[in-house]
Order: sequence, then C-alpha cells, then structure tokens
Amino acid sequence: MAAFAVRARRFAKSMTTPPIATVNDLFLRVAAARQPRAVLWQDEFGHWQPISSDQMYQRVRALAHAFLSWGAKKGDRIALIGENRWEWAITDFATLAIGAADVPIYPTLTGEQIAVLIRDAGCRIAVVSTRQQFDKLNSVRAQSGLERVVMMDAPAPAGAIAMSELLAGADARGSERDPLFDAALAAAKPEDLATLIYTSGTTGEPKGVALTHGNIASNQNYAAADYSFTSTDACISFLPLSHITARALDYVMYNCGAQIAYCSQFDKLPQAMKEVRPTVIVGVPRVYEKIRQAVEQKSSASALKKRILSWALGVGSRHAALVYSGRQPDSLAWRLAQKLVYAKVREAFGGRVRNFISGGAPLGMDTAQWFASVGIALWEGYGLTETSPVIALNSPLKQRMGSVGMPMRNIELKLAEDGELLVRGPSVFSGYWQKPGATAECFDPEGWFRTGDIARIDEDGFLSITDRKKELLKTSGGKLVAPQPIENKLKNSVFVAQAALVGDKHKFISVLISPNFPALEEWARREGIGVQSRAALVTDSRVIALFGGLVSGVNAGLAQFETIKRFRIVPHEWTQESGELTPSMKLKRRVLTERYATAIAELYADEATARGESAS
Repeated sequence: MAAFAVRARRFAKSMTTPPIATVNDLFLRVAAARQPRAVLWQDEFGHWQPISSDQMYQRVRALAHAFLSWGAKKGDRIALIGENRWEWAITDFATLAIGAADVPIYPTLTGEQIAVLIRDAGCRIAVVSTRQQFDKLNSVRAQSGLERVVMMDAPAPAGAIAMSELLAGADARGSERDPLFDAALAAAKPEDLATLIYTSGTTGEPKGVALTHGNIASNQNYAAADYSFTSTDACISFLPLSHITARALDYVMYNCGAQIAYCSQFDKLPQAMKEVRPTVIVGVPRVYEKIRQAVEQKSSASALKKRILSWALGVGSRHAALVYSGRQPDSLAWRLAQKLVYAKVREAFGGRVRNFISGGAPLGMDTAQWFASVGIALWEGYGLTETSPVIALNSPLKQRMGSVGMPMRNIELKLAEDGELLVRGPSVFSGYWQKPGATAECFDPEGWFRTGDIARIDEDGFLSITDRKKELLKTSGGKLVAPQPIENKLKNSVFVAQAALVGDKHKFISVLISPNFPALEEWARREGIGVQSRAALVTDSRVIALFGGLVSGVNAGLAQFETIKRFRIVPHEWTQESGELTPSMKLKRRVLTERYATAIAELYADEATARGESAS
C-alpha cells in the first residue's frame, strides 16, 4: 500500500489539471474560469441559452443562503428530484457548499417509492423539477417528513417555493465574490459525506451508497487523465444525473472548463446533437445500439443502400483495429466509404465528436467492432456507484477492444477464487447508509470491495467483465451460462430491442425477446403482413420464423450448453417507465421473471421429455 500511495502522489504531481480534494474545490474552479457559456439550456421555444461561470457562482450562493436560512446545516441531507437541467447542478453545488449531502432520486419513481427514500435518508428539504414531480411528492408528503419543497419551474403551487424567487437578483451581482461563502466552500473535508445515491434495486431493495467528497474527488483526479479534455470541449448531459456515471462526466467537464448542454428529454437528444455538436459523448450501450439500428434500418429501405452499407462495413472491418487505436486509415476505398457512410454516422452525433465513451452496462464486442468498422473508436469503461464510479477505462493512450480498459491509477484490483472482481482504493465507498449488515457483506476481511462481477485480467493488465455473479444462469446439468454476451449478440439485430435469457435450474436455455417494433412493423408491411396489433404481430408464423433465424444465427457461435433452445417474442417494449429497465438500461431480471412467469412456465412445460434442441 505504501508503494501504491507513492505512485499516486507522483502521478498527481504530473497531472496537467491540479488535483482536487473535494467537490467544492471543483466548483471554485468553475467560478474562477469566467467562462461566458459554461452551461447551455433550452428555453420554452427550444433556443439554447447560456449561463456564465459568474452566474453559476451567484445562483449557487443564493440557493445555499436560502438553505441556511431554513436551518439546514453541515451533515444534513437534501433530496433532489429532477431531469437534467441547469437547476439540478445549481442545487447540487449549493447543497455541498453548506456542508450538506444531496440525495438524487430518479424522477421516474412513484411517490410512494420516493417517500421511502426520503424518509430513509432523513431529508427535511426537497428540490423538485416540475409540477408533476411536486404533485407526486406532495401526495405522500405526510409519509416523508419533509418541511420545505423547492420547485424549479414557476409558478410554484401552494406548499412549494419557486426557485426563481430564491435566485432573484443573483445574476445582478456579476463577478462579485463573497469571502464568507468562499470560506464555507473551502471548509469541506475529504471525509465529509457528499451524496447518498440509492441503487436502482435490480435484485433487491435499494440501498443508499454513501460517497464522500474524497471518494468523488479521487475518481475525478484520475478518470480522465488519459484524455485531453480542455475548455474547447462540449458535451450534452442527457444520461440521468441521479446515476453516478452522468454526474461524474459533468464534473469532469466542469473541472476542465468545458461547456455542458443540458438535455432534459431523451427524445430531444438527436436534435440537440445537431445543434450543440458536442466533442465528447458518454452513453450507455443502448444509445449506441439505437444509432446502429437506425443506420441499418435506413439502409434497408433500398437494395442499393443496403449494398453500400455492407461494402463500407467490409472496408472498415479490415481497418477496425487501427481505428480503435485512435487512428484513421488512408486509402481510396476508405475515403470513399467515409464520404458515403462513415461521415453520415458521425453526423448522427453532431459531426464533431472526438471521444466516444460507453459505460453503465456491458457494451458487447460486436457493437464495438461495428462502430470501429464505420470509423468510430468507441471506448468502453467500467465502474459502479460504490466506486464513484470509474474502475477501469479504455482511452486514446491505452485500449483493447472487448475489454473495459486498464484500471485507474488509484485503484487496486484482484480476482477472488470464483473469478469475482475485488477492488480497493480511495474512490471506493465506506458503506451503505444505515445498513451495517449489507456493508459488511460487500467487503472481505482485508477491506476489498466485492463488485459482484465476474472478470478476467489479461497479461497486459486489461480488465474484462464476463457477467454479474448473481445473474449467471446455472442449468440443471451444472453448466454456468453468462447471459449478457448472448443477449448483446441478439441485440445486434435491428429487430431486437431487448433480450433476456432464462433457464436457471432448467435443462436448457431459453430467451424472452422484446422487439424493436418500429423496425419490425416496417418489415411486416413490406412482407404484406397486416399489423392489427403487436400481440397479433408477434404470434404471426412469418415473424416467428424471422426471429427463429436470428436465434439460430447467434447459436452458431455458442457452445452447446449455451445455445438457446426456445424463445418467446413478447408484445411489449421494455422501458424504464414500465419497470423492466434500470435508468442505465440494464434489465431488471427479477421484474421480468415475475412479469413473464406464465410465458416462462410454458417454455418449460414439457421440459422432462423435451430434447429442446431447436429454437421454436
């Protein structure tokens, strides 16, 4: 550990951006940047409006003063419920400025779910985004123990205070600095609690991950070290800020003086890409999968377009390794493919992105290869809420396709006997809020955090994640099957939105498939299949044959015990709102197995006598 600490200190001295000790240090850096367009936000007419560094400082100062006037103090917790918008960042920084900790809560949760978290965290103040969020919270207010509610939108209803009232006159202070406020910011200690982030509960009840200023700062000091982010960069904040991945990216951008554009609705993202033209994109795999599916669906409109895409992918695949290393080939075929196909794919992201990064869920080798084949190096990273979040990351300096990159310089890792990844370092949290039992379970006697992920480390130190330990399926024959790589292969098809393998304790593996309905319905029309309803569509023999072919194609590359013997196409889209997906687009397997219990039972009804050797 002593040698590790020395290496960390040496690296800190070599960093171009000085290290921070607290998130408040980061905010002070934002205030000092004097960036005239530090933040962009969309007004009611869809026009992008700037917020300067000075305005950020004054608004945070004003909101922090309001919190203090209500008796909030160091160690308190303040709930934050809202979409990605500039007021979210102001609330975050203002809460930390007074020594309190914020509790970001997904706005998609129900009022009852929110009340449970607020009560568990002991929040007396909540900040919500819209009237809809206020009404939801107000309906359970008696159960929550809340004393005050601030609403970002105006006008505020009875029982809430409009944020605009609290920020009135703040911008007029210009570049004026408040020594007392600055001293309060500087008084924060690395060991102080900064945030309670409740995990999404894919396999159990949510737990509050307690992250300190030091945890987050340590990750900030190292996560982007191999990237050359500067004040000329721009990114769009669209992944839910209640998720640590999105919040950490915003902090990175603020830390280097880059511009952040807030996109509050996912369906506005394509237009925002065109207008903001970001230089950095961090997305969950589903974002990239949707771009790929859109390209393939568009090309299928004509035989010529389909042939051009196929030819361009063939050209690109011969140079995929070169592209993934961050370089561009130079040949006549490449330049032609670049003009006809690759440039158009880049335009879907705004045309200016230098760094494409994927995190939050496993990317899949096929997706990484596809993007490399259209000239885009899509670098995958890995982390957990409990690790603030980044554990490993591919970068322009060090990358290996199929891996999640090299571990951060401030992180130690090793593998347990069963292959579970164990990590240790200053960005690893110390425990779950008021849950000593759960905390004890996730650390081994030597203080290593059990990630719950099965991993391998190659001879060069690159880390690869195989699957979640708790999600491995064990057949009745004793074979372990990792579902995520197989599901990712199915999702490479334009017709598959989501797939969930089932078969734990059963004789063979089956899969539930949620189609990409726009693509499937378009295909059905071309095939002369009347689309009466989705329920009727997924039971049509021609649709079943289509998906049977997809399953057979995936099976061709699997070991016998992994092959999918049966499948069921469901007539539903799986979304975060309908409860099957987490905010980072991971499957909620427990929800799916409960929701489709009847369908799963039918797949295995004749298991005792079925050979189950063909998908049907």
